[in-house]
Amino acid sequence: MKIIFAGTPEISAIVLENLLAAGHEICAVLTQPDRPSGRGQKLIASSVKLLALSHEIPVYQPISLKDIEIQNVLQDFHADLMVVVAYGLIVPQVVLDIPGLGCWNVHVSLLPRWRGAAPIQRAIEAGDALTGVTIMQMDKGLDTGPILLQESVAILPEMTAGDLHDLLAVRGAALLVQALADPPSPKAQPLEGSTYAAKLTKEEARIDWAKNAVDIERKIRAFSPWPICFTGYGGQIIRVLKACALEGKKAEIGCILNVRDDAIGVQTGEGILDILSLQLPGGKPLDIKVFLNGRPDFFKVGSMFE
Repeated sequence: MKIIFAGTPEISAIVLENLLAAGHEICAVLTQPDRPSGRGQKLIASSVKLLALSHEIPVYQPISLKDIEIQNVLQDFHADLMVVVAYGLIVPQVVLDIPGLGCWNVHVSLLPRWRGAAPIQRAIEAGDALTGVTIMQMDKGLDTGPILLQESVAILPEMTAGDLHDLLAVRGAALLVQALADPPSPKAQPLEGSTYAAKLTKEEARIDWAKNAVDIERKIRAFSPWPICFTGYGGQIIRVLKACALEGKKAEIGCILNVRDDAIGVQTGEGILDILSLQLPGGKPLDIKVFLNGRPDFFKVGSMFE
């Protein structure tokens, strides 16, 4: 099948790689413009761009698909289908109508749950037991189009957003190839059960110790590997990378209850959060045991996280 592919991050590159391996003709790739990154603010190409160039596929990086020039370019390819995976730009109706079979989207949730920008993270944060992948026929709404195929995936208790991303990328790529081999009839999404997965912000990554321990632990996993949950202690910002929720209430919210070889116990609004791994500014991620070996007096029982 002759396909225009639109995507930007690593999950998109995994899907594109599977399409190429399955023998589909990728006539053009759309990806977001190169972005400045790191201390030097050097322009970095997306994973999708690098993969496309390695296969000598034409790459286009418009700042908007509303531009008539890029619309004319896409029209000239006479593609059968456009596949969109975490592209990051709005696809207007005029572009949806260009390929003969329209546009398909690989969305990493069980639609209609978690429409929007951060479905993986919001599913973990909410404590969902299941998520999955949906192959969807795109329409002008936000992840509202008819469903072609879905596959469920269990969210295991210790999964981070990074872990789940990697699993869903592989499952999504395989499900798309399956749908292309034998296109199913689209079915309208259920009217009930839709939720919105808002984009993550660095500001919401600050730990609110008044929340219950279970919710904080979920958020720590949901915000890994980005933006990473953090808290204040002794005038420093500490990134909390891994934690475990326990029952109990013994002290003021945010108080350090105990400092053990493998964990720092902190009082939350409901329950205790054991911090198992952390990172100081400019430092490496460290398990608590390794951290305390080098800084045995850093945390004081009775002191407070901010």
